[in-house]
Amino acid sequence: MPADTTVLHDPGADVDDDVPRDLRARPVGSDRVFVGVTRGVGIFVFVLVSAIGVFLGIQSFPTFSHYGFSFLTGSRWLPSQDIVGISAVALGTVTVAVIALVIAIPLAIGTALFITDWAPARWRGSLVGVVDLMAAVPGIVFGLWVLLLVQPHAAHVTHWISQHLGWIPIFEVRTDVDYPIWDQAPGYPSYAGSAAIAAIAVAAMIFPMATSVMREVFAPAPVGEKEAALALGGTRWAVVRDVVLPFGKSGIIGGGMLALGRALGETISVVLVINQAFELKIRVLESGTSTISALIATGYKEATPAQLSALMTAGFLLFVVTLVVNTLAAAVVARARSGAVSEL
Repeated sequence: MPADTTVLHDPGADVDDDVPRDLRARPVGSDRVFVGVTRGVGIFVFVLVSAIGVFLGIQSFPTFSHYGFSFLTGSRWLPSQDIVGISAVALGTVTVAVIALVIAIPLAIGTALFITDWAPARWRGSLVGVVDLMAAVPGIVFGLWVLLLVQPHAAHVTHWISQHLGWIPIFEVRTDVDYPIWDQAPGYPSYAGSAAIAAIAVAAMIFPMATSVMREVFAPAPVGEKEAALALGGTRWAVVRDVVLPFGKSGIIGGGMLALGRALGETISVVLVINQAFELKIRVLESGTSTISALIATGYKEATPAQLSALMTAGFLLFVVTLVVNTLAAAVVARARSGAVSEL
C-alpha cells in the first residue's frame, strides 16, 4: 500500500445488514394524547353499538319464544289479537330502500363526476358545501316536501307508468287506470302514499351521503392517465368512462351500500308519506305499505309490554341488517380509497 494512501473508516461497515432496524415512530406529547383520545372514542363507539345490539337481542327473547319462526314468516300485524308477523313490513322496508337507491345513485354519480371533472374550480367549493349541507336537513323537512309539493305531481307520473306499463306486476295498480278523472275520484287515492312516492323522500335523504363518498373516491383518480387520455384525443366523457369510473368503481359500490344502510333505517319522512298497510305486495305504485322503522315510530307509544317486545324484535332485525350492510360498505370504501382494487 502506498505510504500516502489514507484509509477512511466506513461507520456502517461493522453494521450487520441482516439485522432489521426499528423504524416505528413512538408518539410523544400531543401525539400521544391524540392517539389515546381517538382510541378511546373508537372503543366507546364499539361498546355503545354492542350494548345496543345486546339490549335489543335480550328484549327479543320473549317474542321469539312465543311466536317462533312464524314471527318472520307472518305478514299480519295485529298485536291485540296476538297475531304478529314481520314479513310484510320487511318487504316494504326493502322495497322503499331499493327504489330510493334507484333514484339516488345515478344522481349521486352524476353530481360527484360534475364536481370532480366538469365544474369550474371556482364553483367546486360552493357545490361541495351545498351537497354537504343537504345532509344536515332533517328528515321531516324532506317528508313534508314530498307530502305537500311532490306527491300531487308524482301521482301523475305513477299513474302514467301504471297506465302504460301495468302489465308488469310491480307497476300494476288495482284500479281503473283509464278513469277520466282518476285524480279526483277512485284513482288518486290508489296512488298517494305508495312505496314509490315514499322512496322519493328517502332518496333525498341518502343522496348527499352517496355523493360525498363517490366524490372522495373520484377525486384521487390518477392525473397522469387523465391527461394522457386527453392528449390522445379523448373527449372529457371518454376520460371519465375509461379512467375515472374504473378507478372509482369500488367507491360507487361502497357509497351505494352506505346509502342502503341509511335508507333501511329512515323513519320520519316515510311515516309522513306512506299510507300504512300490512300486506305482502310487490306493487310499488299502489297506495299502502309499511317499513320497520315506521312501524316502530307509530306503535311504540300505545304498546303493551308484549307489543313493545315485538317492536323491539323488529328493531333488532333492522339493526343487524343495517350493521352488516354498513360494515361491508365501510370495507369496500376503505379499499377504494387505498387504491387496492384500482384497475389502473
